[in-house]
Amino acid sequence: QVQLVESGGGLVQAGGSLRLSCAVSGRTFSNYAMGWFRQDPGKEREFVAAINQSGGSTYYTDSVKGRFTISRDNAKSTVYLQMNSLKPEDTAVYYCAADSAWRGITSRIYDYDYWGQGTQVTVSS
Repeated sequence: QVQLVESGGGLVQAGGSLRLSCAVSGRTFSNYAMGWFRQDPGKEREFVAAINQSGGSTYYTDSVKGRFTISRDNAKSTVYLQMNSLKPEDTAVYYCAADSAWRGITSRIYDYDYWGQGTQVTVSS
């Protein structure tokens, strides 16, 4: 059983920062590409960022480039999302996800095998 637990969400003023963490159970974390997605009520879940198994390659949706940084610590089986210069439109529930397949990093929801329960990020103006 693979479990993902997000933490670090909260309320922040526009322009502020938050750091999300996702702890992954199991002993094969280094074999997972990891992604962050977000979703607000009434909206579709959207891709935010992804990182490959080693951490040497990352990819971001255009709206967060230059503001968000995805990283991972394989020794801690944890993936992070550092969010700077937050905007009200970043408000959403943020989910981490794991892709167990050996392939290039992907932004497609259906490519991810395991999902966390999400953590709320609210950015006030």
